[in-house]
Amino acid sequence: MEKLIREVRILKIYAVVLTILCAMFFFLAFKNQSSNERFKEINVERINIVEKDGTLKMVISNKERQHPGLVNHKELKPREREAGLIFFNSLGDECGGLVYDGNDKESGMVYSVDQRNTDQIMQLQYFEGAGKDKKRVYGLKLWDRPDDFPLEDIIKFEDSLKKINDPAVSKTAYAKLREEGKLTNERFFAGKTADGDVGIFIRDTKGKVRLKLYVDKNNQTHIENLDESGNPVK
Repeated sequence: MEKLIREVRILKIYAVVLTILCAMFFFLAFKNQSSNERFKEINVERINIVEKDGTLKMVISNKERQHPGLVNHKELKPREREAGLIFFNSLGDECGGLVYDGNDKESGMVYSVDQRNTDQIMQLQYFEGAGKDKKRVYGLKLWDRPDDFPLEDIIKFEDSLKKINDPAVSKTAYAKLREEGKLTNERFFAGKTADGDVGIFIRDTKGKVRLKLYVDKNNQTHIENLDESGNPVK
């Protein structure tokens, strides 16, 4: 009789525990499928925005935990980057971002748009130094980048030169790339320069300034048409 009572008691405890576990399971399952969580305030060092399959699409991060970048789904080597947002496409490449910072020496903010398989081709940028000579620069800048020299090749090229660690070899190698048309060239800037000129500055395919339309710091207007050597063209 005592054995029977003990077994009944065990069954009751088992039933109660099982009921509680089932209730918790259904509650959590319902909670996960219900409306989104809402927070009035949240402190976080980094947020990764991903697709359902885990593909990384955007990172919002502080400086210390900022993403180093992706090329063909592979992370780049760790490097120092400012806080901000970094964007990634479905190819597994970084495709732009917004970074910013400011301290006693300098301040700045940059919004970049990257060309497919390579680095930035457009930036909305602002830089400013400290002290009396601030050298404030801001505006829109555009570059041309070749399609046959992707970012992976650029990284391999620069890493090989770092291993050699010879300035003369590096200079020759870069000169060869420039001759082959594989180096990036600035093409356009609209904004304010470090000299205080505000206007539009257009460069040719070799990166040389060919046309300037600007107002200088003394409020004098200028329209300059230049040849490949930088001399005025009448």
